[in-house]
Parts: sequence; structure tokens; C-alpha cells
Amino acid sequence: MIDINKFIYGMKNRYSHMHKLKGRVTIILFAVAIFISFIIGAILYILYKMGFSPLLLGGSFIVLFLMLTLCMILVSIISIFMMRNIFQPIERLSRASNRIAKGIFDVHIDYGGNIEELNTTIENFNNMVKELNSVEMLRTDFITNVSHEFKTPLSSIKGYVTLLQDPDLSGEEKNEYIRRVFLNIAKLDDLTGNILMISKLENQEYESEIAPYRIDEQIREAIVILEPEWSAKKINLDIDLPEIFYTGNEPLLFQVWMNILSNAIKYVDEGGNIAVILSKNGDNITVEVSDNGIGISEETLPHIFDKFYQGEHSEKSYGNGLGLALCLEILKHCNGEISAESTAGKGSIFIVQLSSNI
Repeated sequence: MIDINKFIYGMKNRYSHMHKLKGRVTIILFAVAIFISFIIGAILYILYKMGFSPLLLGGSFIVLFLMLTLCMILVSIISIFMMRNIFQPIERLSRASNRIAKGIFDVHIDYGGNIEELNTTIENFNNMVKELNSVEMLRTDFITNVSHEFKTPLSSIKGYVTLLQDPDLSGEEKNEYIRRVFLNIAKLDDLTGNILMISKLENQEYESEIAPYRIDEQIREAIVILEPEWSAKKINLDIDLPEIFYTGNEPLLFQVWMNILSNAIKYVDEGGNIAVILSKNGDNITVEVSDNGIGISEETLPHIFDKFYQGEHSEKSYGNGLGLALCLEILKHCNGEISAESTAGKGSIFIVQLSSNI
């Protein structure tokens, strides 16, 4: 991931250098014009001293004068062309880069010239600013969401700890408040772990631990760990896990199965059904986790892998909107894919595809 501040600082220095170059070239052009004028004047003076004054009063003088005038006109035209088509766009690039360095991303540069290289540079600059604006908005939203997600459980912990100081509380009330404190502590721990993991994966700081293992046994282990949750809701499991070996990062993929299965359990009503099907076709491994739960609306479905997006049923379950976003990042890291299909009120199916040819 790009260090935005470092990138903008370097861009600002680059266009500041181009801005200084504009002044230098302008000075050089006028210096050349003055030099040519001086040479022509010197020639006229030498001819005058050598006794060619009658000649100077004739056609030769007119020719030299016209040469001087033409030279000045050409230098002026070149200067105007460079000012309008090169230096003014560079000036706009310099001013725009200064605005970006101040954190202002509503910048767009128009260029009507016909210099292809400069046109490409400005077009790339505008595209870059658009991407930087998008990244900055994501970063701002991320910080806002993280602050909100931390504030909510912390406020709950503070409230329950305050209630626990009441000497008149019954033992049952104390136990319930303590349980809720630990629930919110677990939520903070889960949130922190997910944020750190996503950050490592996005910045490619996570060291891959590639090794062969049985993916069917890994999914069974996740199901066993989640047994208290699905047993409490009396969920019926339909499991089809043939023996399949996979070479990849075992700890990372384990989190994928845990997150997907946890979501299925959360959104299935008591006595509902969950199916887990593992299959292999050539080098392609597919895992499908389907349920007959509350499903996902058509409006929500495109956003379920966005960070902190919890959808319309978020208030009904424990979570922070990072589980599926983490699954997406893990599978990108493992060269896999995840997709979802769902109908509101009828259930969902999550499909994970991996390649066994690594």
C-alpha cells in the first residue's frame, strides 16, 4: 500500500522542480533573444566602421534589420507557445500538488494543448488524484468506524462496571453484568485482532506459511469448535467433506471457515439447516456453505465484504463488520476467491474457491 504522505511530498517536490525549470527556460529564451540582437547589432556596427555605411543604408541594412525583427518575433512566438502549452500546465500541476499536499483532493486540471506527453501526464495526474481521494475517504471512514466500534463496547464496559459498584446488587445481577463485561472485552479483542490482521494482509506484511494439509479435516475442526453455538440453536448440519489435500496457509484459511460458519449460525433460526459441501474439480477446490436463514437483501449483498458493513440485521448479532472483509483479504493473499448468493428470507450460500496447484 502506498504511503500517501510520502507520495504527495515527493510529488510536490517534483512539480516544484518543474516550476523552477519553467523560470529558468524563460530566462534562457530571453537571453538568447538578447544575444542574437547583440550579434546582429555588432555586425551592423562592424560594417559601419569598415566603411559600408552606404551599403547599410541600402538593402543590406534592411535585410539585417528584418533578420533582427524576425528573430525577435520567432523568440516571442516560441516563448508564448511554451508558456501556454508547457509552462502554464506545469504551473497548474505545481499548484494542484500543493493543494493535495495540504489534504485537499478536489483537484482537476484541464489541458487543451496538443502535446501528447504532457496530455498523458495531466490525464495520469487527474486519475491519480481521483484514486488518492478515494483512498483518503476510505481511510477517513475506516478511522471513524474504528473509533465508533471501540467506543461502543468501552461505553458498555464502563456502564456495567459502574453498576457493579452498587452494594445492593443481587448475586444473579452481578453475574449477568460480569458476563456482559467479558462479552464486550471479547468484542474488543476480536475487533483489534481483525484490524491488525487486515492491516498486515493489505500491507503484505504477513509471512506465508505454505504447507500441505487436509482441508476437510480443517473444516471439521472449525465445526467442532463452533459446536456449542449450533447445538444451542438445534441446527441441523448436512456435511459432505471428502478427503482433499490442499497446499496453503493453514492458520489463515482456518479463520475463513470460522467466520463463514459463525455467520451462518448467527443468521439461522432455531432448528434451521446449514450445509457444508467440499468438492474438487481438477486443480480447483470449492467449499460451499449454505443455510436457510434470514438471507441478505438485494441492496445489502454488494456490500457484505466491505469493512465495517453490518447490514440491516447487524443489531441482532454480535459482530463488528470485519469478518467477511477479513475473509476476502485472506483469500486474496491465498490466491483464492469468495462470493455470495442470497435471497432475503430464504437463506444464503457462500462459495470459496481455491487452487490446489500452487
